[in-house]
Amino acid sequence: MLTILNNLPSNIDFTILPHVNIQDLPQNVHFSTKMILAVKLSLPFLHESVKTLSLSSHINLVALVFDLFSSDALDVANQFNLLSYVFFASGAISLSFCLSICNFDESVFTDLTKTVIIPGCVVPFQVKDFPDPALYERTSETFTLFVTICQRLSLVHGFIVNSFTDLEGDAIRAIEEKKVNGISSNNVTTPYVYAVGPIIQTESSISNENHFECSEWLNNQASKSVLYVSFGSGGTLSQEQLNELAFGLELSGHKFLWVLRVPNNSPSSPYFSGQKKDDPLNYLPLGFLERTKDQGLVVPSWAPQIEILAHESIASFLSHCGWSSTLESVVHGVPMIAWPLFAEQRMNAVFLTKVLKVAIRAKVDEESGIIKRDEISQVIKRIMETKEGFEMSERIKELSNHACVSLRENGSSYNALSSLEQKWQNI
Repeated sequence: MLTILNNLPSNIDFTILPHVNIQDLPQNVHFSTKMILAVKLSLPFLHESVKTLSLSSHINLVALVFDLFSSDALDVANQFNLLSYVFFASGAISLSFCLSICNFDESVFTDLTKTVIIPGCVVPFQVKDFPDPALYERTSETFTLFVTICQRLSLVHGFIVNSFTDLEGDAIRAIEEKKVNGISSNNVTTPYVYAVGPIIQTESSISNENHFECSEWLNNQASKSVLYVSFGSGGTLSQEQLNELAFGLELSGHKFLWVLRVPNNSPSSPYFSGQKKDDPLNYLPLGFLERTKDQGLVVPSWAPQIEILAHESIASFLSHCGWSSTLESVVHGVPMIAWPLFAEQRMNAVFLTKVLKVAIRAKVDEESGIIKRDEISQVIKRIMETKEGFEMSERIKELSNHACVSLRENGSSYNALSSLEQKWQNI
Protein backbone atom coordinates (compact mmCIF):
# COMPACT_ATOMS: atom_id res chain seq x y z
CA MET A 1 0.00 0.00 0.00
CA LEU A 2 2.81 2.42 0.85
CA THR A 3 4.26 1.93 -2.64
CA ILE A 4 0.97 3.07 -4.17
CA LEU A 5 0.56 6.01 -1.77
CA ASN A 6 4.10 7.22 -2.30
CA ASN A 7 3.52 7.34 -6.05
CA LEU A 8 0.42 9.52 -5.87
CA PRO A 9 0.53 12.98 -7.51
CA SER A 10 2.23 15.60 -5.36
CA ASN A 11 -1.04 17.48 -4.73
CA ILE A 12 -2.58 14.45 -2.98
CA ASP A 13 -1.72 14.06 0.71
CA PHE A 14 -2.47 11.02 2.79
CA THR A 15 -2.72 10.08 6.45
CA ILE A 16 -2.45 6.49 7.67
CA LEU A 17 -4.63 5.81 10.69
CA PRO A 18 -3.29 3.53 13.46
CA HIS A 19 -3.91 -0.14 12.76
CA VAL A 20 -6.60 -1.99 14.65
CA ASN A 21 -5.34 -5.08 16.44
CA ILE A 22 -7.03 -8.02 14.70
CA GLN A 23 -6.83 -9.96 17.95
CA ASP A 24 -9.28 -7.46 19.45
CA LEU A 25 -11.94 -8.60 16.98
CA PRO A 26 -14.22 -11.62 17.46
CA GLN A 27 -12.63 -14.64 15.81
CA ASN A 28 -15.61 -16.81 14.87
CA VAL A 29 -17.67 -14.31 12.87
CA HIS A 30 -18.11 -13.55 9.17
CA PHE A 31 -15.27 -11.47 7.70
CA SER A 32 -17.72 -8.66 6.83
CA THR A 33 -18.58 -8.39 10.53
CA LYS A 34 -14.88 -8.09 11.34
CA MET A 35 -14.50 -5.27 8.82
CA ILE A 36 -17.44 -3.34 10.27
CA LEU A 37 -16.17 -3.77 13.83
CA ALA A 38 -12.64 -2.77 12.78
CA VAL A 39 -14.03 0.49 11.40
CA LYS A 40 -15.90 1.16 14.66
CA LEU A 41 -12.62 0.82 16.56
CA SER A 42 -10.97 3.23 14.11
CA LEU A 43 -13.54 6.02 14.46
CA PRO A 44 -11.70 7.94 17.22
CA PHE A 45 -8.57 8.04 15.04
CA LEU A 46 -10.60 9.19 12.03
CA HIS A 47 -12.31 11.86 14.11
CA GLU A 48 -8.99 13.30 15.29
CA SER A 49 -7.55 13.24 11.78
CA VAL A 50 -10.55 15.06 10.29
CA LYS A 51 -10.50 17.54 13.20
CA THR A 52 -6.87 18.37 12.48
CA LEU A 53 -7.64 18.93 8.79
CA SER A 54 -10.68 21.07 9.56
CA LEU A 55 -8.61 23.39 11.76
CA SER A 56 -6.00 23.95 9.06
CA SER A 57 -6.12 27.46 7.60
CA HIS A 58 -4.99 26.38 4.12
CA ILE A 59 -7.40 23.45 3.66
CA ASN A 60 -11.04 23.81 2.64
CA LEU A 61 -12.43 20.49 3.82
CA VAL A 62 -15.73 19.81 2.02
CA ALA A 63 -16.41 16.08 1.82
CA LEU A 64 -15.69 12.70 3.35
CA VAL A 65 -15.68 9.59 1.14
CA PHE A 66 -15.85 6.12 2.67
CA ASP A 67 -16.75 2.60 1.59
CA LEU A 68 -19.81 0.47 2.36
CA PHE A 69 -18.36 -1.19 5.45
CA SER A 70 -17.21 2.17 6.82
CA SER A 71 -20.67 3.73 6.98
CA ASP A 72 -20.10 4.68 10.63
CA ALA A 73 -17.78 7.35 9.23
CA LEU A 74 -21.00 9.19 8.33
CA ASP A 75 -21.14 10.31 11.98
CA VAL A 76 -17.76 11.97 11.60
CA ALA A 77 -18.85 13.70 8.39
CA ASN A 78 -21.96 15.04 10.11
CA GLN A 79 -20.00 16.28 13.13
CA PHE A 80 -17.87 18.47 10.86
CA ASN A 81 -20.69 19.45 8.45
CA LEU A 82 -19.07 17.65 5.54
CA LEU A 83 -20.74 16.20 2.48
CA SER A 84 -20.71 12.42 2.68
CA TYR A 85 -20.20 9.94 -0.15
CA VAL A 86 -19.91 6.19 -0.34
CA PHE A 87 -17.32 4.84 -2.74
CA PHE A 88 -18.98 1.61 -3.80
CA ALA A 89 -16.29 -0.70 -5.16
CA SER A 90 -18.79 -3.26 -6.45
CA GLY A 91 -21.37 -2.81 -9.19
CA ALA A 92 -24.53 -0.72 -9.28
CA ILE A 93 -26.75 -3.81 -9.10
CA SER A 94 -25.13 -4.75 -5.79
CA LEU A 95 -25.72 -1.20 -4.59
CA SER A 96 -29.36 -1.43 -5.68
CA PHE A 97 -29.65 -4.65 -3.66
CA CYS A 98 -28.22 -2.96 -0.56
CA LEU A 99 -30.67 -0.08 -0.91
CA SER A 100 -33.56 -2.52 -1.34
CA ILE A 101 -32.88 -5.15 1.32
CA CYS A 102 -34.77 -3.28 4.03
CA ASN A 103 -37.91 -3.43 1.88
CA PHE A 104 -37.88 -7.21 1.46
CA ASP A 105 -40.56 -9.17 3.23
CA GLU A 106 -39.19 -11.43 5.97
CA SER A 107 -40.55 -14.49 4.17
CA VAL A 108 -38.10 -13.85 1.32
CA PHE A 109 -35.21 -15.19 3.39
CA THR A 110 -36.89 -18.47 4.35
CA ASP A 111 -36.71 -20.05 0.88
CA LEU A 112 -33.34 -19.97 -0.91
CA THR A 113 -34.96 -20.88 -4.24
CA LYS A 114 -37.40 -17.96 -4.12
CA THR A 115 -36.84 -15.31 -6.78
CA VAL A 116 -36.66 -11.57 -6.11
CA ILE A 117 -36.56 -8.61 -8.47
CA ILE A 118 -33.76 -6.14 -7.73
CA PRO A 119 -34.50 -2.62 -9.05
CA GLY A 120 -32.48 -2.04 -12.20
CA CYS A 121 -32.00 -5.68 -13.20
CA VAL A 122 -34.16 -7.26 -15.90
CA VAL A 123 -33.80 -10.79 -14.55
CA PRO A 124 -34.78 -12.04 -11.08
CA PHE A 125 -32.27 -13.30 -8.50
CA GLN A 126 -32.71 -16.37 -6.37
CA VAL A 127 -32.26 -15.72 -2.67
CA LYS A 128 -29.34 -18.19 -2.60
CA ASP A 129 -27.45 -15.77 -4.87
CA PHE A 130 -27.67 -12.92 -2.34
CA PRO A 131 -24.43 -11.71 -0.66
CA ASP A 132 -23.35 -13.88 2.27
CA PRO A 133 -24.36 -11.54 5.15
CA ALA A 134 -27.95 -11.46 3.84
CA LEU A 135 -28.18 -15.26 4.12
CA TYR A 136 -27.43 -15.40 7.86
CA GLU A 137 -30.21 -15.84 10.41
CA ARG A 138 -32.14 -12.60 10.74
CA THR A 139 -31.36 -12.54 14.47
CA SER A 140 -27.60 -12.94 13.93
CA GLU A 141 -25.10 -10.14 14.47
CA THR A 142 -23.85 -10.54 10.90
CA PHE A 143 -27.29 -9.97 9.37
CA THR A 144 -28.15 -7.14 11.77
CA LEU A 145 -24.91 -5.24 11.10
CA PHE A 146 -25.27 -5.70 7.35
CA VAL A 147 -28.83 -4.35 7.32
CA THR A 148 -27.78 -1.45 9.54
CA ILE A 149 -25.05 -0.31 7.15
CA CYS A 150 -27.46 -0.70 4.23
CA GLN A 151 -30.01 1.49 6.02
CA ARG A 152 -27.41 4.19 6.57
CA LEU A 153 -26.79 4.38 2.83
CA SER A 154 -29.96 6.46 2.55
CA LEU A 155 -28.34 9.24 4.58
CA VAL A 156 -25.35 10.06 2.37
CA HIS A 157 -25.16 12.75 -0.30
CA GLY A 158 -24.16 10.44 -3.11
CA PHE A 159 -22.51 7.28 -4.38
CA ILE A 160 -19.28 7.03 -6.35
CA VAL A 161 -19.64 3.70 -8.13
CA ASN A 162 -16.98 1.68 -9.92
CA SER A 163 -19.08 1.05 -13.01
CA PHE A 164 -20.18 2.81 -16.19
CA THR A 165 -23.51 3.57 -17.78
CA ASP A 166 -23.13 1.27 -20.79
CA LEU A 167 -22.54 -1.62 -18.39
CA GLU A 168 -25.15 -0.96 -15.70
CA GLY A 169 -27.29 1.88 -16.96
CA ASP A 170 -30.56 0.30 -15.80
CA ALA A 171 -29.34 -0.12 -12.22
CA ILE A 172 -27.86 3.37 -12.11
CA ARG A 173 -31.13 4.87 -13.33
CA ALA A 174 -33.13 2.80 -10.83
CA ILE A 175 -31.10 4.21 -7.94
CA GLU A 176 -31.46 7.75 -9.29
CA GLU A 177 -35.22 7.30 -9.52
CA LYS A 178 -35.24 6.50 -5.80
CA LYS A 179 -33.61 9.87 -5.29
CA VAL A 180 -36.24 11.61 -7.39
CA ASN A 181 -38.97 9.88 -5.41
CA GLY A 182 -37.43 11.10 -2.17
CA ILE A 183 -36.67 7.60 -0.94
CA SER A 184 -32.95 7.65 -0.45
CA SER A 185 -31.18 10.98 -0.79
CA ASN A 186 -30.78 14.33 0.92
CA ASN A 187 -29.02 15.68 -2.16
CA VAL A 188 -31.36 17.22 -4.75
CA THR A 189 -28.98 19.34 -6.83
CA THR A 190 -26.72 16.78 -8.54
CA PRO A 191 -26.98 13.23 -9.85
CA TYR A 192 -27.14 10.86 -6.94
CA VAL A 193 -24.96 8.20 -8.58
CA TYR A 194 -21.54 9.05 -9.98
CA ALA A 195 -20.55 6.09 -12.16
CA VAL A 196 -16.83 6.72 -12.65
CA GLY A 197 -15.56 3.29 -13.71
CA PRO A 198 -14.08 1.10 -14.81
CA ILE A 199 -11.39 1.76 -12.21
CA ILE A 200 -8.84 -1.04 -12.55
CA GLN A 201 -5.12 -1.50 -12.24
CA THR A 202 -3.27 -0.71 -15.43
CA GLU A 203 -0.35 -2.95 -14.53
CA SER A 204 0.55 -5.38 -11.79
CA SER A 205 2.16 -3.83 -8.71
CA ILE A 206 4.42 -6.84 -8.15
CA SER A 207 7.17 -8.11 -10.42
CA ASN A 208 8.67 -11.47 -9.52
CA GLU A 209 9.65 -14.77 -11.11
CA ASN A 210 5.97 -15.67 -11.60
CA HIS A 211 5.56 -12.54 -13.71
CA PHE A 212 8.32 -13.51 -16.12
CA GLU A 213 7.37 -17.19 -16.18
CA CYS A 214 3.78 -16.37 -17.16
CA SER A 215 4.84 -13.94 -19.87
CA GLU A 216 7.33 -16.35 -21.37
CA TRP A 217 4.84 -19.23 -21.35
CA LEU A 218 2.02 -17.17 -22.87
CA ASN A 219 4.30 -15.87 -25.62
CA ASN A 220 4.70 -19.47 -26.79
CA GLN A 221 0.96 -20.16 -27.05
CA ALA A 222 -1.32 -19.67 -30.04
CA SER A 223 -3.69 -16.71 -30.24
CA LYS A 224 -6.93 -17.16 -28.25
CA SER A 225 -5.96 -20.65 -27.09
CA VAL A 226 -5.52 -20.34 -23.30
CA LEU A 227 -8.00 -20.46 -20.41
CA TYR A 228 -6.89 -18.30 -17.49
CA VAL A 229 -7.97 -19.67 -14.08
CA SER A 230 -7.91 -17.52 -10.94
CA PHE A 231 -10.12 -16.99 -7.91
CA GLY A 232 -8.70 -13.60 -6.96
CA SER A 233 -6.69 -12.54 -3.95
CA GLY A 234 -9.24 -13.81 -1.44
CA GLY A 235 -10.74 -16.98 -2.93
CA THR A 236 -9.87 -20.56 -2.04
CA LEU A 237 -11.24 -24.02 -2.86
CA SER A 238 -11.56 -27.11 -0.70
CA GLN A 239 -9.16 -29.97 -1.38
CA GLU A 240 -11.96 -32.00 -2.98
CA GLN A 241 -12.96 -29.12 -5.25
CA LEU A 242 -9.35 -28.40 -6.14
CA ASN A 243 -8.95 -32.01 -7.27
CA GLU A 244 -12.08 -31.83 -9.43
CA LEU A 245 -10.89 -28.60 -11.04
CA ALA A 246 -7.51 -30.14 -11.82
CA PHE A 247 -9.08 -33.19 -13.46
CA GLY A 248 -11.61 -31.01 -15.30
CA LEU A 249 -8.85 -28.86 -16.79
CA GLU A 250 -6.99 -31.97 -17.86
CA LEU A 251 -10.10 -33.57 -19.38
CA SER A 252 -10.91 -30.46 -21.42
CA GLY A 253 -7.73 -30.81 -23.44
CA HIS A 254 -7.39 -27.02 -23.63
CA LYS A 255 -4.37 -24.96 -22.68
CA PHE A 256 -4.64 -23.30 -19.27
CA LEU A 257 -2.80 -20.96 -16.92
CA TRP A 258 -3.93 -21.65 -13.34
CA VAL A 259 -3.14 -19.47 -10.32
CA LEU A 260 -3.24 -22.00 -7.49
CA ARG A 261 -3.76 -21.31 -3.79
CA VAL A 262 -3.48 -23.65 -0.82
CA PRO A 263 -6.89 -25.30 -0.33
CA ASN A 264 -9.18 -24.33 2.52
CA ASN A 265 -12.75 -25.27 3.38
CA SER A 266 -13.58 -21.58 3.81
CA PRO A 267 -13.85 -19.90 0.38
CA SER A 268 -12.75 -16.55 1.85
CA SER A 269 -9.99 -17.83 4.13
CA PRO A 270 -7.27 -15.29 3.15
CA TYR A 271 -9.35 -12.44 4.61
CA PHE A 272 -8.01 -11.57 8.08
CA SER A 273 -6.57 -15.08 8.59
CA GLY A 274 -4.01 -14.88 5.79
CA GLN A 275 -2.70 -17.70 3.65
CA LYS A 276 -0.89 -20.83 4.68
CA LYS A 277 2.80 -20.75 3.84
CA ASP A 278 2.68 -24.23 2.27
CA ASP A 279 3.54 -24.75 -1.39
CA PRO A 280 0.19 -24.94 -3.24
CA LEU A 281 1.68 -27.33 -5.79
CA ASN A 282 1.89 -30.00 -3.09
CA TYR A 283 -1.91 -30.19 -3.03
CA LEU A 284 -2.39 -31.12 -6.69
CA PRO A 285 -3.49 -34.67 -7.63
CA LEU A 286 -0.62 -37.12 -7.95
CA GLY A 287 0.98 -36.92 -11.39
CA PHE A 288 -1.09 -33.92 -12.54
CA LEU A 289 1.85 -31.63 -13.26
CA GLU A 290 3.66 -34.31 -15.26
CA ARG A 291 0.58 -35.26 -17.28
CA THR A 292 -0.26 -31.63 -18.13
CA LYS A 293 3.26 -30.24 -18.60
CA ASP A 294 2.57 -29.58 -22.29
CA GLN A 295 -1.01 -28.44 -21.69
CA GLY A 296 -0.84 -25.89 -18.91
CA LEU A 297 1.11 -23.78 -16.46
CA VAL A 298 0.31 -23.81 -12.74
CA VAL A 299 1.53 -20.75 -10.85
CA PRO A 300 1.53 -20.74 -7.03
CA SER A 301 -0.43 -18.03 -5.19
CA TRP A 302 -0.04 -15.00 -7.48
CA ALA A 303 0.20 -14.03 -11.14
CA PRO A 304 0.18 -10.69 -13.05
CA GLN A 305 -3.53 -10.76 -13.90
CA ILE A 306 -3.66 -7.47 -15.82
CA GLU A 307 -0.88 -8.51 -18.17
CA ILE A 308 -2.34 -12.01 -18.54
CA LEU A 309 -5.83 -10.81 -19.49
CA ALA A 310 -4.31 -8.38 -21.99
CA HIS A 311 -2.24 -11.11 -23.67
CA GLU A 312 -3.18 -12.20 -27.17
CA SER A 313 -3.13 -15.89 -26.25
CA ILE A 314 -5.91 -15.60 -23.63
CA ALA A 315 -9.30 -16.80 -24.87
CA SER A 316 -11.36 -16.94 -21.66
CA PHE A 317 -11.23 -16.49 -17.91
CA LEU A 318 -12.49 -18.93 -15.26
CA SER A 319 -13.25 -16.38 -12.55
CA HIS A 320 -14.75 -16.08 -9.07
CA CYS A 321 -16.64 -13.03 -10.40
CA GLY A 322 -15.23 -10.54 -7.93
CA TRP A 323 -16.09 -7.09 -9.24
CA SER A 324 -12.49 -6.02 -9.85
CA SER A 325 -11.79 -9.16 -11.88
CA THR A 326 -15.10 -8.71 -13.70
CA LEU A 327 -14.18 -5.19 -14.76
CA GLU A 328 -10.69 -6.28 -15.77
CA SER A 329 -12.19 -9.01 -17.93
CA VAL A 330 -14.63 -6.55 -19.51
CA VAL A 331 -11.92 -3.97 -20.22
CA HIS A 332 -9.74 -6.58 -21.92
CA GLY A 333 -12.64 -8.22 -23.76
CA VAL A 334 -12.28 -11.70 -22.26
CA PRO A 335 -15.44 -13.86 -21.82
CA MET A 336 -15.79 -15.76 -18.56
CA ILE A 337 -16.67 -19.02 -16.89
CA ALA A 338 -18.47 -17.87 -13.74
CA TRP A 339 -17.45 -19.69 -10.55
CA PRO A 340 -18.61 -17.44 -7.66
CA LEU A 341 -17.44 -18.18 -4.12
CA PHE A 342 -18.68 -15.56 -1.62
CA ALA A 343 -19.77 -11.95 -0.99
CA GLU A 344 -21.70 -10.46 -3.93
CA GLN A 345 -19.99 -12.75 -6.46
CA ARG A 346 -23.09 -14.90 -7.03
CA MET A 347 -25.09 -11.79 -7.96
CA ASN A 348 -22.30 -10.76 -10.32
CA ALA A 349 -22.43 -14.23 -11.89
CA VAL A 350 -26.17 -13.89 -12.56
CA PHE A 351 -25.59 -10.47 -14.12
CA LEU A 352 -22.76 -11.76 -16.33
CA THR A 353 -24.56 -14.88 -17.51
CA LYS A 354 -28.20 -13.80 -17.81
CA VAL A 355 -28.08 -10.06 -18.46
CA LEU A 356 -24.82 -9.32 -20.26
CA LYS A 357 -24.51 -12.88 -21.61
CA VAL A 358 -20.72 -12.79 -21.58
CA ALA A 359 -20.21 -15.77 -19.27
CA ILE A 360 -21.19 -19.39 -18.67
CA ARG A 361 -21.86 -20.48 -15.10
CA ALA A 362 -20.50 -23.82 -13.95
CA LYS A 363 -23.23 -25.87 -12.23
CA VAL A 364 -22.78 -27.17 -8.70
CA ASP A 365 -23.66 -30.82 -8.08
CA GLU A 366 -26.60 -30.66 -5.65
CA GLU A 367 -25.68 -33.84 -3.79
CA SER A 368 -22.00 -33.13 -3.14
CA GLY A 369 -22.05 -29.32 -3.22
CA ILE A 370 -19.05 -29.19 -5.56
CA ILE A 371 -18.55 -28.67 -9.29
CA LYS A 372 -17.62 -32.00 -10.85
CA ARG A 373 -14.79 -32.56 -13.32
CA ASP A 374 -17.11 -33.48 -16.20
CA GLU A 375 -19.08 -30.25 -15.75
CA ILE A 376 -15.83 -28.27 -15.65
CA SER A 377 -14.57 -29.90 -18.83
CA GLN A 378 -17.90 -29.28 -20.54
CA VAL A 379 -18.12 -25.55 -19.76
CA ILE A 380 -14.52 -25.07 -20.87
CA LYS A 381 -15.30 -26.67 -24.22
CA ARG A 382 -18.49 -24.61 -24.56
CA ILE A 383 -16.69 -21.31 -24.15
CA MET A 384 -13.58 -22.31 -26.12
CA GLU A 385 -15.08 -24.27 -29.02
CA THR A 386 -18.71 -23.35 -29.71
CA LYS A 387 -20.66 -20.60 -31.45
CA GLU A 388 -22.05 -19.70 -28.02
CA GLY A 389 -18.54 -18.93 -26.79
CA PHE A 390 -17.72 -16.94 -29.92
CA GLU A 391 -20.85 -14.80 -29.47
CA MET A 392 -19.91 -14.13 -25.85
CA SER A 393 -16.49 -13.02 -27.02
CA GLU A 394 -18.05 -10.60 -29.50
CA ARG A 395 -20.42 -9.16 -26.88
CA ILE A 396 -17.68 -8.54 -24.33
CA LYS A 397 -15.46 -6.92 -26.98
CA GLU A 398 -18.26 -4.44 -27.59
CA LEU A 399 -18.46 -3.75 -23.84
CA SER A 400 -14.70 -3.27 -23.83
CA ASN A 401 -15.05 -0.54 -26.43
CA HIS A 402 -17.78 1.15 -24.38
CA ALA A 403 -15.54 0.98 -21.29
CA CYS A 404 -12.76 2.80 -23.12
CA VAL A 405 -15.11 5.48 -24.43
CA SER A 406 -16.58 6.10 -20.96
CA LEU A 407 -13.18 7.14 -19.61
CA ARG A 408 -12.26 9.48 -22.44
CA GLU A 409 -12.90 13.22 -22.34
CA ASN A 410 -16.68 13.76 -22.49
CA GLY A 411 -17.28 10.07 -21.84
CA SER A 412 -19.93 9.20 -19.25
CA SER A 413 -17.50 8.33 -16.44
CA TYR A 414 -15.22 11.27 -17.23
CA ASN A 415 -18.19 13.63 -17.06
CA ALA A 416 -19.52 12.07 -13.85
CA LEU A 417 -16.23 12.56 -12.03
CA SER A 418 -15.86 16.06 -13.46
CA SER A 419 -19.31 17.04 -12.18
CA LEU A 420 -18.47 15.77 -8.70
CA GLU A 421 -15.18 17.67 -8.71
CA GLN A 422 -16.99 20.83 -9.80
CA LYS A 423 -19.50 20.45 -6.99
CA TRP A 424 -16.72 20.23 -4.43
CA GLN A 425 -14.83 23.15 -5.99
CA ASN A 426 -17.91 25.36 -5.70
CA ILE A 427 -18.33 24.85 -1.95
